[in-house]
Amino acid sequence: MQSDGLSAQTRDCAQVLQGLVCELEILDLSGKVVWIAWKQVKWVCYVRDFPAGESTNPERLLHKRFSIRPRTAGVWLRMTLTDGEELEGLAGNDRSLVDGAGLLLTPPDTRSNTQRIYVPRTSIQTLEVAGIIGTGMRKGSSSRRAGEQPELFPADSDTA
Repeated sequence: MQSDGLSAQTRDCAQVLQGLVCELEILDLSGKVVWIAWKQVKWVCYVRDFPAGESTNPERLLHKRFSIRPRTAGVWLRMTLTDGEELEGLAGNDRSLVDGAGLLLTPPDTRSNTQRIYVPRTSIQTLEVAGIIGTGMRKGSSSRRAGEQPELFPADSDTA
Protein backbone atom coordinates (compact mmCIF):
# COMPACT_ATOMS: atom_id res chain seq x y z
CA MET A 1 0.00 0.00 0.00
CA GLN A 2 1.18 3.46 -0.64
CA SER A 3 0.13 6.71 0.99
CA ASP A 4 -2.88 5.45 2.92
CA GLY A 5 -1.23 5.59 6.33
CA LEU A 6 -1.98 1.95 7.03
CA SER A 7 0.17 -0.44 9.01
CA ALA A 8 0.47 -3.86 7.45
CA GLN A 9 0.34 -7.18 9.23
CA THR A 10 0.68 -10.05 6.78
CA ARG A 11 -0.32 -13.60 7.53
CA ASP A 12 2.03 -16.55 7.74
CA CYS A 13 4.61 -16.30 4.93
CA ALA A 14 4.19 -19.97 4.05
CA GLN A 15 0.51 -19.37 3.31
CA VAL A 16 1.36 -16.39 1.07
CA LEU A 17 4.00 -18.37 -0.83
CA GLN A 18 1.60 -21.24 -1.47
CA GLY A 19 -0.98 -18.83 -2.86
CA LEU A 20 -3.48 -19.59 -0.10
CA VAL A 21 -3.79 -15.95 0.97
CA CYS A 22 -5.40 -13.75 -1.67
CA GLU A 23 -5.61 -10.61 0.45
CA LEU A 24 -3.32 -8.41 2.49
CA GLU A 25 -4.61 -7.90 6.02
CA ILE A 26 -4.00 -4.33 7.21
CA LEU A 27 -4.69 -2.39 10.37
CA ASP A 28 -5.51 1.25 9.70
CA LEU A 29 -4.46 3.92 12.18
CA SER A 30 -7.79 3.72 14.00
CA GLY A 31 -7.31 -0.04 14.60
CA LYS A 32 -9.81 -1.34 12.05
CA VAL A 33 -8.90 -4.41 10.00
CA VAL A 34 -8.95 -3.87 6.24
CA TRP A 35 -8.41 -6.57 3.59
CA ILE A 36 -6.99 -5.60 0.21
CA ALA A 37 -6.57 -7.93 -2.77
CA TRP A 38 -2.92 -8.50 -3.71
CA LYS A 39 -3.75 -7.45 -7.28
CA GLN A 40 -4.48 -3.93 -6.00
CA VAL A 41 -1.26 -3.63 -3.98
CA LYS A 42 1.61 -1.73 -5.59
CA TRP A 43 4.06 -2.33 -2.72
CA VAL A 44 4.11 -2.64 1.04
CA CYS A 45 6.54 -0.34 2.84
CA TYR A 46 7.79 -1.34 6.26
CA VAL A 47 8.39 1.96 8.04
CA ARG A 48 10.09 2.94 11.28
CA ASP A 49 7.21 5.02 12.60
CA PHE A 50 4.11 6.92 11.55
CA PRO A 51 4.97 10.57 12.16
CA ALA A 52 2.15 12.83 13.31
CA GLY A 53 0.63 14.91 10.55
CA GLU A 54 2.09 12.82 7.71
CA SER A 55 -0.66 10.30 7.09
CA THR A 56 -0.56 10.87 3.32
CA ASN A 57 3.11 9.89 2.85
CA PRO A 58 4.42 7.95 5.87
CA GLU A 59 7.01 5.99 3.89
CA ARG A 60 8.84 9.15 2.72
CA LEU A 61 10.44 7.17 -0.10
CA LEU A 62 12.32 9.98 -1.84
CA HIS A 63 15.20 8.09 -3.48
CA LYS A 64 14.01 5.18 -5.60
CA ARG A 65 17.33 4.61 -7.40
CA PHE A 66 20.88 4.14 -6.15
CA SER A 67 23.12 7.13 -6.90
CA ILE A 68 26.25 4.94 -6.61
CA ARG A 69 26.91 1.22 -6.48
CA PRO A 70 25.55 -0.20 -3.21
CA ARG A 71 28.02 -1.55 -0.64
CA THR A 72 25.74 -4.01 1.11
CA ALA A 73 25.86 -7.63 -0.08
CA GLY A 74 22.92 -8.81 -2.17
CA VAL A 75 21.40 -8.71 -5.64
CA TRP A 76 20.92 -5.19 -7.00
CA LEU A 77 17.55 -5.18 -8.79
CA ARG A 78 16.00 -2.59 -11.08
CA MET A 79 12.33 -2.94 -11.89
CA THR A 80 9.52 -1.17 -13.66
CA LEU A 81 6.16 -1.52 -11.98
CA THR A 82 2.86 -1.93 -13.81
CA ASP A 83 2.06 1.77 -13.34
CA GLY A 84 5.36 2.74 -15.06
CA GLU A 85 7.23 3.77 -11.91
CA GLU A 86 10.84 2.59 -11.61
CA LEU A 87 12.30 1.23 -8.39
CA GLU A 88 15.68 -0.17 -7.35
CA GLY A 89 16.58 -2.16 -4.30
CA LEU A 90 18.77 -4.87 -2.84
CA ALA A 91 17.37 -8.36 -2.45
CA GLY A 92 18.88 -11.36 -0.72
CA ASN A 93 20.72 -13.82 -2.92
CA ASP A 94 18.44 -16.76 -2.21
CA ARG A 95 15.49 -18.73 -3.60
CA SER A 96 13.04 -15.91 -2.91
CA LEU A 97 14.20 -14.33 -6.18
CA VAL A 98 12.76 -17.26 -8.12
CA ASP A 99 10.05 -18.61 -5.84
CA GLY A 100 7.50 -16.75 -3.81
CA ALA A 101 4.71 -14.26 -4.25
CA GLY A 102 6.97 -11.20 -4.28
CA LEU A 103 10.33 -9.63 -3.53
CA LEU A 104 11.56 -8.14 -0.26
CA LEU A 105 13.91 -5.25 -0.99
CA THR A 106 16.15 -2.93 0.95
CA PRO A 107 15.54 0.56 -0.49
CA PRO A 108 18.35 2.79 -1.82
CA ASP A 109 18.04 5.31 1.02
CA THR A 110 18.38 3.37 4.26
CA ARG A 111 18.21 6.60 6.30
CA SER A 112 14.65 7.31 5.20
CA ASN A 113 11.57 6.18 7.10
CA THR A 114 11.21 3.07 4.88
CA GLN A 115 13.26 0.11 6.10
CA ARG A 116 12.05 -2.57 3.65
CA ILE A 117 9.76 -2.75 0.62
CA TYR A 118 7.75 -5.83 -0.33
CA VAL A 119 6.79 -5.80 -4.02
CA PRO A 120 4.23 -8.43 -5.10
CA ARG A 121 5.05 -10.16 -8.39
CA THR A 122 1.71 -9.02 -9.80
CA SER A 123 2.86 -5.39 -9.70
CA ILE A 124 6.22 -5.98 -11.47
CA GLN A 125 6.24 -5.33 -15.21
CA THR A 126 9.98 -5.76 -15.90
CA LEU A 127 12.82 -6.93 -13.68
CA GLU A 128 16.54 -6.52 -14.33
CA VAL A 129 19.58 -7.59 -12.32
CA ALA A 130 21.82 -4.53 -12.23
CA GLY A 131 24.59 -6.28 -10.28
CA ILE A 132 25.54 -8.84 -7.70
CA ILE A 133 27.28 -7.34 -4.70
CA GLY A 134 29.51 -9.80 -2.83
CA THR A 135 30.97 -9.72 0.63
CA GLY A 136 34.58 -9.63 -0.51
CA MET A 137 37.18 -12.30 -1.12
CA ARG A 138 35.88 -15.82 -0.72
CA LYS A 139 37.50 -18.17 1.77
CA GLY A 140 39.57 -20.94 0.27
CA SER A 141 40.42 -19.05 -2.90
CA SER A 142 44.13 -19.11 -2.03
CA SER A 143 46.22 -21.82 -3.63
CA ARG A 144 47.77 -22.72 -0.24
CA ARG A 145 46.18 -25.01 2.23
CA ALA A 146 44.94 -23.42 5.44
CA GLY A 147 47.47 -25.16 7.74
CA GLU A 148 50.53 -24.63 5.53
CA GLN A 149 53.00 -21.97 6.67
CA PRO A 150 55.17 -20.39 3.97
CA GLU A 151 58.92 -20.44 4.59
CA LEU A 152 60.67 -17.11 4.81
CA PHE A 153 64.16 -18.49 4.13
CA PRO A 154 63.95 -21.81 2.29
CA ALA A 155 66.63 -24.31 3.32
CA ASP A 156 69.02 -24.63 0.40
CA SER A 157 72.09 -26.77 0.27
CA ASP A 158 74.21 -24.00 -1.40
CA THR A 159 74.66 -21.94 1.75
CA ALA A 160 78.28 -21.75 2.85
